[in-house]
Amino acid sequence: MASLRLWRLLSLYISAIAAVLRRASAALSHLIRCSIIVTLIESCLSLYFIFLGLTPTTVELDDHTTVHFWTSAHRRFSRPNLVLVHGFGGNSLWQFPQLVGPLSRSFNLYVPDLVFFGKSHTFRSDRSERFQARCVVEGLRGLGVGRCRVFGISYGGYVAYRMAEMWPEVVERVVIASCGIGYTEEQKREHLGKLGRSVTEIFLPESPENLRRLLNLSIYKFDPLKWAPDFFLLHLIHAMYKDYRKEKLELLKHLLAQKADPDIPIPPQETMLIWGDKDNVFPPLLAFQLQRHFGPKTKLEIIKDTGHALNIDSPARLYELIKSFSLGCSNSKDDI
Repeated sequence: MASLRLWRLLSLYISAIAAVLRRASAALSHLIRCSIIVTLIESCLSLYFIFLGLTPTTVELDDHTTVHFWTSAHRRFSRPNLVLVHGFGGNSLWQFPQLVGPLSRSFNLYVPDLVFFGKSHTFRSDRSERFQARCVVEGLRGLGVGRCRVFGISYGGYVAYRMAEMWPEVVERVVIASCGIGYTEEQKREHLGKLGRSVTEIFLPESPENLRRLLNLSIYKFDPLKWAPDFFLLHLIHAMYKDYRKEKLELLKHLLAQKADPDIPIPPQETMLIWGDKDNVFPPLLAFQLQRHFGPKTKLEIIKDTGHALNIDSPARLYELIKSFSLGCSNSKDDI
């Protein structure tokens, strides 16, 4: 797990920078306004991905839509293809650094930015998860990928589910983590009421308080922003949420406006559900309910002492589960 150790070292380095900045906030306020710190972090993450053998690639789907991927620079046909779909709290760079290292040794990786995250965008008005799924699948086809396994977390789980449902000829196996599909209307209303404030205020924060609230809801084991000053959080919010904020708000509103449906179509593939037992965003009860609905082709894994952000709380265990399940299917030989 050398790459996980490298990621922990990088995290320690970033935390140290934040601690120094907290003591030197007045002197560095101009630099913060100039976006230097977040740009430095993103540059470090990009270099880390490149060090792991990934390369940035942009696919023009048509005149209206562009999808950005991080892909394995040297694809090996002896390895299966694995797609990692991020959630609403970040893009491909910010959400998967703990996983891409170990997974890149066993899979050809394809890590897209969903539309309106990172460098992906569209001029179309569709804000559905089906549209996001279509963009990922068409992007994969543009990269020459015919068959793949898919992992999606949180909002990315909605997209991964739609990919599996709509394109069974493309998706061989699917892993869905910490995702709200399969709610009843009563469960939806009850859970939204427990959040204590507007979903859009939490998931598109504009204040340090709401950003801390989001992370406290998502992460169980530690507080990554404990020592971060408010001015740094304001800058982080500006850097991460200013682009396509209106469109992201429309994505959230579309998701919330959908009628809850506990009888969603059952994906034909073998499926794994992964949940944290301390998930405060989508409670584990939903995982058991979803497993019963999907039936015997679905496995469920509950990770102890883990919140909604499985990739942060328990990256090593999450890696093991994704790898073992995704390698359980024979290697595909039908890439385009």
